[in-house]
Amino acid sequence: MADRLFVAVLGNKKSGKSRTWNVLFGGSVKTRKRSKPLTLRPRECVDVFLISGSFEERKLYAGDVLRDTQSRIILCSMQYTEEVAKTLEYIRTSGFQIYVQWLNPGYNDRGKNWDRLGLVNRLLVARSALAIRSGKVGPKARVQELREVIYGWAAYRNLIIKC
Repeated sequence: MADRLFVAVLGNKKSGKSRTWNVLFGGSVKTRKRSKPLTLRPRECVDVFLISGSFEERKLYAGDVLRDTQSRIILCSMQYTEEVAKTLEYIRTSGFQIYVQWLNPGYNDRGKNWDRLGLVNRLLVARSALAIRSGKVGPKARVQELREVIYGWAAYRNLIIKC
């Protein structure tokens, strides 16, 4: 059983990735160099490390940012580019359990193969959970889904703290 959880919001530019994190945290968020408490239920929190702004957009390698991070739960934006495969490979080989919420796959691809990079197969081989959601509608339902995934994983491992 994986001892760390990697929760990703994946999508093209302007798909709703940052908005998802802003709603989850209740305001504008930025990547931090340390863990941050995330409120999951009233007076119940869990420490997470947030990377808002994808490695792919920042031209960074995931290992360079996450190597020294001790957080058990990582929240991360991922942009649907060729570089995302490197991020997923690092996460997979680092022993994370992976949950990906993919926003608007195929949107603006003009009839092309909506998964031209073959990420679905890579995720399934990595024993990940994949949810496909619309970033074009309000984020309330997808944010609640993220809370429930994180809460369930953290509660099972006794990581919930009072806040």
